[in-house]
Amino acid sequence: MKVKVNQEACIGCGACASIADEVFEINDEGLSQVKGEIKAEQEEAAKEAIESCPTGAIVEE
Repeated sequence: MKVKVNQEACIGCGACASIADEVFEINDEGLSQVKGEIKAEQEEAAKEAIESCPTGAIVEE
């Protein structure tokens, strides 16, 4: 699974990082970013974070 955070749409609310902290982090600009490759056991949390993003900034590629 690959996901991408649209930095233009991200508002840095941190919902994704709180749901899936092993997948997402807040960068120095205060926006979300993917930490790295998403492992199979992290996919469910990543999908929950995608659904919870208030701006739809996270998309599965």
